[in-house]
Amino acid sequence: MSYRKTKAQIIQQVLDQRSWRDVQSGLDLYSTAEKLHALFSALCYGKERIKWHAVSAFGVVVTDLAEQDMEAARVVMRRFLWTLNDESGGIGWGVPEAMGEVMALSDRLFAEYENLLLSYTQEDGPEPFQDGNYLELPALQRGVLWGVGRVLSERKNQMKIGHIYLDLQKYLDSPDRIVRALAGWSLGICGHASAIDKIEQLTNDHHEFNLYWDYHIHKVSVASLAKQALQKLK
Repeated sequence: MSYRKTKAQIIQQVLDQRSWRDVQSGLDLYSTAEKLHALFSALCYGKERIKWHAVSAFGVVVTDLAEQDMEAARVVMRRFLWTLNDESGGIGWGVPEAMGEVMALSDRLFAEYENLLLSYTQEDGPEPFQDGNYLELPALQRGVLWGVGRVLSERKNQMKIGHIYLDLQKYLDSPDRIVRALAGWSLGICGHASAIDKIEQLTNDHHEFNLYWDYHIHKVSVASLAKQALQKLK
């Protein structure tokens, strides 16, 4: 079967399964190369379930790859980084989320790429060697905040919380209400209580949107995520 047909089969038949367990079983039928070829395309697919299952699949596939061939896994991570680079000509939809999922699952890739994921929340500054890669598009900021929250959920004790919360709390002033919601949510996971007052202000915003978590898409509101964060912080 051609790569094109295989890619279409993985995206439209495997990743579109309702159950994550069925997605995993379906992916087991394909080679690593076939899966990666399809997953990069699926990240910017229009259907939410396909995009998010691709994010989860990247976590499993690249973590397994790192155990077998670390340099091949680094190639995938470098491709992620390239797609978020202005020079790539692309936009990088879904990439921060996929990076976060990979680093949540892989000890070795977390150790090597943690600072690069966090750099997307940081602007260039006067300090020596500071090299922020701040993403300005709200849609990409949502992805970065989800990715950081995902890594924090698994590796909070390994991360530099004192620095991370300073970068995250800036997003509470975003004009994008979903960015604000995800900032409050990730700060709740972070566990740093300095921004409680601003998070409390979000409890009056009942705008609804979809949040992917634990392999399911959940209907949430800005207010419900803020209240969830406050429960953890208080």
